[in-house]
Amino acid sequence: MSMLDKLKGLLKGHEDTARQGVEKAGDAFDAKTGNKYQSQTDMAQQKINEQLGTDKPEDRPPQA
Repeated sequence: MSMLDKLKGLLKGHEDTARQGVEKAGDAFDAKTGNKYQSQTDMAQQKINEQLGTDKPEDRPPQA
């Protein structure tokens, strides 16, 4: 069993909380770096959510 499978098992039933955590961590990283790597951070957030099965469409406008 891979680490990703274990994480998926732990997050089962808590997908919204995991998605919020990924978003919050990415936003904190953007704040620390002055949005220098915002596009890469957004891409990483999307990939993580896809892997965890929590990729829901965002209802917030893109940040400039």
